[in-house]
Formats: sequence, C-alpha cells, structure tokens
Amino acid sequence: MRADRLLSLLLLLQNRGRMTAPELAAELEVSVRTVYRDVEALAASGVPVYADRGPAGGYRLMDGYRTRLTGLTVDEAGSLHFAGMPAAAAELGLAADLTTAQLKLGAALPGGLGERTRLVQERFHLDAPAWFRDADPVPYLAEVAGSVWRQRKLRVHYRAWRGDVHRELAPLGVVLKGGNWYLAADAGGSVRTYRVSRMLAVQALEETFERPAGFDLAAYWNESTRRMESGVLRGEALLRVSQRGAKLLPVQYGAAGAEAVREAGPPDADGWFKTVLRIEALPVAVGDLLRLGLEVEVLGPPELRAELARTVTGLAERYQGSA
Repeated sequence: MRADRLLSLLLLLQNRGRMTAPELAAELEVSVRTVYRDVEALAASGVPVYADRGPAGGYRLMDGYRTRLTGLTVDEAGSLHFAGMPAAAAELGLAADLTTAQLKLGAALPGGLGERTRLVQERFHLDAPAWFRDADPVPYLAEVAGSVWRQRKLRVHYRAWRGDVHRELAPLGVVLKGGNWYLAADAGGSVRTYRVSRMLAVQALEETFERPAGFDLAAYWNESTRRMESGVLRGEALLRVSQRGAKLLPVQYGAAGAEAVREAGPPDADGWFKTVLRIEALPVAVGDLLRLGLEVEVLGPPELRAELARTVTGLAERYQGSA
C-alpha cells in the first residue's frame, strides 16, 4: 500500500510540478506528517526531490527528471473506461485504480500532450445523473460488478413490480443510464435487465458460467431500450398545443415530444396547432399532461379527455375557497 502511495506522490510531482505538503496530503488522502515521511523515503531511494522554502515553496523534482515506472496494472487499465465519470468509478470501487491510472498516463505522455490533457480536464466535465434528483443507492453494485468481471453466478433477492422474487443470475454486464445502474443478466436462458438499486440482498456464488457466444452489451442495451420505449408508449393522444407548449413537449416527453412538434400541422388563428403524441397508459398520461397546464388541450381519445376533466374538476373542488 505504501509503495503505491509513493508512486502516486512521485507521479503527482512529475505531472503537476511544484506542490505543497498540504496539497499532496489532500490528493493522497493522508496527513501532512505522512507526506513528510514519504518525501524522505523517496529521497532516500535516490529520487531527486527537493523542497523549496518560502511562501511560494513546496516539493518538486529536479528539472528534467522523469520516472519510467508508468506501467498500468490490469485493474488500472480496466478503470480507464470511467475516466470521465469519477463518481461512477467510485461506486464501482475503482476510484483509487482510476486515479493511479490517470497519473501514470499523464507521466508517460510527452510534455505537450500532457499539458493538452490537463487543459481538457480543466475545461470538460461529464456529470451523468439527471437534474433535481439523487441517484438511487446501490449498496451491492461493487459485488455485482465483481461477479460480472469474474463470471461468477449471483443469487439475488430482488424487488420487482409485482413483488419480491429470488433469482439465480449469470451477470453479463452493468450499464449506467440517467444516474441509475442496471444489470444485464442471463436468467434461465434469456437475458433480462435488473435495476441494481432494487436488489435487497446479493450473494456471490462460487459457480462460474460461460458468456453467451457473441453477446454484445451495447447492442443488447440499445435493443432493450428500444423495446421498452415501444412497449411503454402504446397509446396516442390528439393535442391542441400553444407556442409555449411546443417548447415544453420535448422537455416533458423527450424524443416523443420532439416528434410531436415535428409532425404538427399548421397553426390556427390563435397560433395553436394540432399534433399527435405517443403516450403511456391512461393514469400515467393524465399526470404527465397535467404538468403542461393550460398550454395543451387534449382533443382525444375521449376517455383521456374525460379523465383529465374529472381530475381537474376534482382539484378545483378541493381548492375552492382557498386563499
């Protein structure tokens, strides 16, 4: 463990130049006293590390010195897939490997490319979770991901829509979508998707499995997403939409809303237009359409219009007489 920390300290000084003891301590998540001891150990091993005194001082390497100890371990190489997603790497238990791998890569790059990499990191950042909500807790994610990597079966207690179930799964891959983690797993000969946050208990088994020949996680996920969207958006609503409502439709409904705006007819005398929107089941559609307020009028189907009218009337009666 200390050897890894000493290498990280060396690579920090090589990549970033002069750094103070508190800065190094913050990066390495150790005390300043530990940094002092580690710097002394580096110097004793022959690394030309120097201390500059004064307000602008700190530790630095001798000009021109570069270490060749930049080889990536298997775990570090695997963590690079999450280079733009430090939070996701942390959830998977790869944060330390990712940090070390990035330091090693930075140390191995020629001076110009290393500086370019630093500038990109300063100017671009990926934040995967959606706005205005926290990602679901995933206490078993690291265990699930470990079983995916080692090709060991899992026994899970899972909260499905129709009640709790127990499954023995062959985990094939994990996917991060909208801040939430999903597991693609073979369950009795068919590949299905499980939301990791709904796993109430997980037991990693010793039994291994063979991955299905030609299984492509990205292709499976894209097809699964397409099937889910087509299965959820089963109905259609005929709408009359204001100009402001046209801006709200893509925000509320995503691709389906954008499609409705593209396929809209010409505006009427009031600037409103008619269009068809793909919607979910009746109870969900009512709640979604109410969020659009007075910017949308539902013309059909009759049962959706009637349910909206009943809901709005009930709300008006509930709040009648309120200040």
